[in-house]
Amino acid sequence: MNITSDIKPITYLKSRAADLLSQINDTRRPVIITQNGKPRAVLQDPESYENMRNTIGILKALSQGESDLKNGKIKSQEEMFTAIENSLKDKLK
Repeated sequence: MNITSDIKPITYLKSRAADLLSQINDTRRPVIITQNGKPRAVLQDPESYENMRNTIGILKALSQGESDLKNGKIKSQEEMFTAIENSLKDKLK
C-alpha cells in the first residue's frame, strides 16, 4: 500500500470517482476512504475482491477441517467412498 495514493478522503471520492476507479483497476491496490480523518470504507477492484472471497472460503474450509480432525469427526477413506456410492445409488433409483 502506498500511503499517499491509497488513502483518500471522501471528498476526493465525490469529486474524482472516475479517476479513483481507474487507479484501483490499474494498480489492483485497494484504496481506503476516510471520513473526518477516520477510515470508513475500502474500494477494491472486482477481480481482487473475488480472489479475496475465494481465499477466505478456502481458509474457512481448512479451519473447519482442522477443527473436525481435532474433535475426532473423521471417517476413513473407505467409509467416505462407501457413503458417496450409496448416496449416488439412492439418487439413481
